Amino acid sequence: MQQVECPHAIPTRRQKVAILAGLASLVWFLVRVIPKPSRAAYPCQRAAAPLASGFVIWLVALLSTRVLKRSRYALVGVVLAGAVVALWLPLAFTDDAAAQETFVPSDAPNTPIGVGKGIFPGRVVWAHEPDAAKWDGKTGDWWDDANSDQSLISTMLSDAVKSLSGKKTEKDAWDALFRHFNQTHGAANVGYRAGEKIAIKINENQNRSGTWTTGQAVPSPHMIYALVAELIEVAGVRGENITIYDASRVIGEPIVKKIRANQNADFQAVRFVAGRPGNTGQIAAEFDPANAVHFADPAVPEAYLPKVVTEAKYLVNFALLRAHILFGVTLTAKNHFGEVYFPNNGGWTPSPLHRFGGRTRALGSYNCLVDLIGHKQLGGKTLLYLVDGLYPGEHNETKVTKFASFGDQWAASLFASQDPVAIDSVGLDFLRNEPRETQVRGTADAYLHEAALANKPRSGTVYDPAREGKPLASLGVHEHWNNSTERKYSRNLGKPEGIELVTLRSSKAAKSSAGD
Repeated sequence: MQQVECPHAIPTRRQKVAILAGLASLVWFLVRVIPKPSRAAYPCQRAAAPLASGFVIWLVALLSTRVLKRSRYALVGVVLAGAVVALWLPLAFTDDAAAQETFVPSDAPNTPIGVGKGIFPGRVVWAHEPDAAKWDGKTGDWWDDANSDQSLISTMLSDAVKSLSGKKTEKDAWDALFRHFNQTHGAANVGYRAGEKIAIKINENQNRSGTWTTGQAVPSPHMIYALVAELIEVAGVRGENITIYDASRVIGEPIVKKIRANQNADFQAVRFVAGRPGNTGQIAAEFDPANAVHFADPAVPEAYLPKVVTEAKYLVNFALLRAHILFGVTLTAKNHFGEVYFPNNGGWTPSPLHRFGGRTRALGSYNCLVDLIGHKQLGGKTLLYLVDGLYPGEHNETKVTKFASFGDQWAASLFASQDPVAIDSVGLDFLRNEPRETQVRGTADAYLHEAALANKPRSGTVYDPAREGKPLASLGVHEHWNNSTERKYSRNLGKPEGIELVTLRSSKAAKSSAGD
């Protein structure tokens, strides 16, 4: 008769190796994923998951068949094993089948929803300058002055602001943006006034130490410098009234050094606020207990905002162009994840929000991103939305990559808008048509549908993040372009509603045209 192996039999050498490998995989997975659940989707964690799963199953079987019979301590062991399983299962399998599917819009091309925002409602400006990104992938780092052309990048931002406002000069363009903001926020028809503070939110999600590694997909110091220079030299903002911040991360040293390299007193006075201050004169972020974000879903705890935000008159949301392994894309809306503080749930971390806005959420579901976009201290204070696409990453945890859809070159792009929904809609269309942005999956535009129709969302949610008894109105206009070749939205086709994508010609194209 064939001998049946019992779960509690003395394990062979091979079995011991398997058990140790399983235990090591489980420990590795939990140590990496508990602080940041999104890591469960990383390739290394996916590789560890089968071994760890096998170990958990073996452990439960062992305790249930052997130890229960011996003592009351066995019950404790079973409970602990159950706790491990309860913790393990939701972490090990974060993506459902729907989230693994390539993103396909639920709405037909050129069918806009929502109400456009801005001087020219729904306008998004795209500046593409191939010569601005010159890194060969080997020499130095992409953020070095030799690899990022500051003059061209500054021109990209200047031209984008002029196109966005419809003005011919930089000074008039910035004045128009400030005046439009004040008029639409119940103030007089006035421009920027001395002493008013401006906070610039950047996305340093990949930066957890302050020191960047070669090829890391982080914000461009040259893009940020271009913005700061415009504010100081054109808009007349004193450096002491400008703060660059990411309340949950560190501001990279290359950014600080780029600003400080200008010896002008105003550039020296610019402040840097971070959740984990580095060694370059950064200030620790403080949360404001008087300003909470009240999420519409009661399962989400209240969060508080940084004082640098609540003390500012204006915000600039400077996001990155890239996909995201949990949310499909990370653009201006998800950039807000770096400015929420949960007193009883980890402090400066967006972890409590991960289950309430990702690409697994069905269309017509509540979405936490809408509460953030619509909060009076966040989207309600935002003067300008920018998306840095100079050297994009493949997703939120990878190095920079060239885009196949750009002729296998760096994207070398900048997007600008006054409409948070429109600019993310355009960013999504670019990312979903880039073969290397493989994480654009599931319902990546679900939050855009909810935001565009925030006054009457498909989910039926009442969004009132400041708890003022007044539900949000539409936060902007959403639609998808006609195709990835023409890239035309409804207003480009002569329709009175929808998005308008204004494409700025590169300097090379302009010179070529002038020579014809």
